[in-house]
Amino acid sequence: MKSIKKRLVFYFVFIIIITVVILEIVLLINIQQYYYSNLEGTLVNQLHTSTDLYEKYFSDATLQENVLNNVDTFWNQTSAQVGIIDMKGRVLMDSIGVMPPTTEGMEDVKRGLEGQSGKWIGNVDYDTEKVMALSSPLYSRGQQVGVLRFVASLREVNNDIKKIAYIFIAFGLLVTLITGLVSIFLANTITDPLEEVTRTAEKMAEGDYYVENNKRTDDEIGKLSDTLNHMAREIIKKDQIKNDFISSVSHELRTPLTSIKGWAVTLKQDYEDKEILSDGLEIIEKESDRLTLMVEDLLDFSKFVSGKISLTIKSVDLIEILEHVKKQLTPRALREEIDFQFHYANNFPLIYSDENRLKQVLINLLDNALKFTPSNGKISLLAKEEDGKIIIIIEDTGSGIDPQELPKIKEKFYKGKTSKSQNGIGLTISDEIIKMMGGNLDISSQLDKGTKVTLTLPLQEVV
Repeated sequence: MKSIKKRLVFYFVFIIIITVVILEIVLLINIQQYYYSNLEGTLVNQLHTSTDLYEKYFSDATLQENVLNNVDTFWNQTSAQVGIIDMKGRVLMDSIGVMPPTTEGMEDVKRGLEGQSGKWIGNVDYDTEKVMALSSPLYSRGQQVGVLRFVASLREVNNDIKKIAYIFIAFGLLVTLITGLVSIFLANTITDPLEEVTRTAEKMAEGDYYVENNKRTDDEIGKLSDTLNHMAREIIKKDQIKNDFISSVSHELRTPLTSIKGWAVTLKQDYEDKEILSDGLEIIEKESDRLTLMVEDLLDFSKFVSGKISLTIKSVDLIEILEHVKKQLTPRALREEIDFQFHYANNFPLIYSDENRLKQVLINLLDNALKFTPSNGKISLLAKEEDGKIIIIIEDTGSGIDPQELPKIKEKFYKGKTSKSQNGIGLTISDEIIKMMGGNLDISSQLDKGTKVTLTLPLQEVV
């Protein structure tokens, strides 16, 4: 596995090396141009001084006579190699005696013969370093009579440039070394927290969710640390809720099973009292129904979790569904002395939904309302069409829901703190069903005043 620290250090150092190399190349090019320009300027000044001197004081004699009698005057004006060429391109004099007799290929001399100043930089046979040659026309009484050429070796200039280059290279290496050390430090500030987060995640993967990662910085890694700690806390919380759910379901399953078994044992004793026999059979039937409903809820919940549940969407009559639910639950409301009211128009349009699942949701919600509403309380169901949607509102005057519990009541496995709360999956299933239908289930409540549940369903089929 490649280390992030090594990659970061490599990238930092690579960027610095590229930057230093580019800067040094640019600086060295500019320094070379600066040194060459200074040398050229010096030679140009010396050359102009010599040509002006020739025109003023030596124009009475011919070029050949001046070469024989006054050539020392030109040597005294410069430390460079001096050459004099006539208008036919022949070399009349060279201060060190190495200039070839002809000037063929000498671009500076060619421009000098044309009456212009010329410059040339290149290699010569008598020196291992390049030379800079400058040529300027010589005039006598306004007429060009030849060319004066100064040639200077670039050895000293190049040596000075090399010394500066060595200094730059040493400085670049020092910068690279310092940058490497700083890069390692900077990389550690990134990788150390990541390694700690990784170790914490590995412990969590092994099942230790109580371990926490220490947050070092308030940045992306710090946010990752917070997220990991939050995830661990949520897993612990969900695990506890799941355990409570299993405990609750186990208890609720045990209660009807105990009743059924108890009455089954009792009835085996051949009671002849028909009233006791009837009561026992009735209790067994009710507890069996209750057990069946709990098992169906568990099966539905399992299907939702695994994503295997599906809806049979078709055109349904909402009024028929409401009438069915009303008939089913009205006897219970009468027994418990609860004012049970339904309000809806008689001309509802058909809606696209799953009839059985919609009945299941309404019965579940009304069952909760009946469970938490005391005698002489009130439960109302209002169905209406609004803005192209069907809205069903169920209100009760029951015990209400604690504000701290309200955001959690639709969560998986959540079980309320009141004694009447059951396995905590009924609202979860109802909420999932309504979402699959393309609608919303919203709950608002006030403690000791009542609860309001609002279902919003589309009229048209959701694609």
